[in-house]
Amino acid sequence: MSTVRATYVIETAIGLHRAAETMANEQSSGTFVAVARETAQLRERFAARVVAVEPLPPSGVTPLPGVSGDWAKAERGRVTIEWPLDNLGPSIPMLLATVAGNLFDLREVGALRLVGLDLPTEFAERYPGPQFGVRGTRELVGRPSGTLLGTIIKPSIGLSLDDLADLVGELAEAGIDFIKDDELQGNPPSSPLAERVKVVTGVLNSYADKAGRKPMYAFNITDDIGRLEANHDLVAEAGGTAVMACVNTVGIAGIEFLRRHSVLPIHGHRTMFGAFSRSPMLGIDFNAFQVLARLAGVDHLHTNGIANKFYESDDEVLASIRAVRTPLFGAYETLPVLSSGQSAALAHRTYEAVGSTDILVMAGGGIHGHPDGSAAGVASMREAWDAAVAGEPLAERAARVPALARALELFAGRLPGAAR
Repeated sequence: MSTVRATYVIETAIGLHRAAETMANEQSSGTFVAVARETAQLRERFAARVVAVEPLPPSGVTPLPGVSGDWAKAERGRVTIEWPLDNLGPSIPMLLATVAGNLFDLREVGALRLVGLDLPTEFAERYPGPQFGVRGTRELVGRPSGTLLGTIIKPSIGLSLDDLADLVGELAEAGIDFIKDDELQGNPPSSPLAERVKVVTGVLNSYADKAGRKPMYAFNITDDIGRLEANHDLVAEAGGTAVMACVNTVGIAGIEFLRRHSVLPIHGHRTMFGAFSRSPMLGIDFNAFQVLARLAGVDHLHTNGIANKFYESDDEVLASIRAVRTPLFGAYETLPVLSSGQSAALAHRTYEAVGSTDILVMAGGGIHGHPDGSAAGVASMREAWDAAVAGEPLAERAARVPALARALELFAGRLPGAAR
């Protein structure tokens, strides 16, 4: 019989094993009291089973509100629970109702975090996963090898269409691989999606006619689920090459809906992820989140970047990148997207830590904040990453490349130890 397994880190004052059994009971056949029709035969077929309980050092932090027991006696541990697939079927919404569901509300736990998912192949049979992934993206942007470099339109909102056209043209001429709307720029009255699509595709198509390659531009089509198809079609019919959707605001089911219809790569932005993950006491770890996003069909997924401007440590970011690069069902290939405070000064450190160029490095301020303009920012990123892959010290390359030297003057001082 096929099963679903979920792994949690919990903290409880009622004992790890008792808390784990309470979790399994709550999320399968049982309730808070024995009921007449919960027979031994029914439990045998449908009850969730505690597979493993591994003690961990206590956190020493305040528990979630409403916790039962004496917190001075709290125990922390890693718990794995298994459900028969018969309970839920290969459905992502029902998977979340099962492995998350009411667990975060239980008084028996003072901390609970979903950290891992192990799914049977029936999910792969139902959900096709990414359509383009790493290889498809490389083919579309015309860069079969090397690090993929991208940027975000900055300022995030407020640019006139003329300024947007000029910026996109400058970035294309500079050799950028990927450009995207900011997650704050959707379909507002101040910059309607249809007008942005017309302007941007016109610029990029003209560039492609001349250069023989076209940077990928991911238009942010995030909207109500009922608008995703029309927004996608607007981009596709204009010759656009990608769409972006905010995974957590349209929902996993919204991404799956879009994937069934899409003929373009889906750039998955993780905005609002911190609401689910920032507290170590509560929520969903990136390792579990990325399984759901990839299963639903994102071709690219934001992982954050090292030395970022947000809360995650380098170790956490690198674990996220490894998770996205780990094969899922043997074939689901998603491109990790490194973003947040990225610049040329981080190329060597990132490449040494990741060990691969199958990544998309996104620099917003790291490109547009260059003292000599966005084109020089693109040049600085390309030179830094080429040097990193070649094993050439950053300072040596900068001595020969003024655009890189100027970037390091601005960014290296803000990132102690990043420039080499």
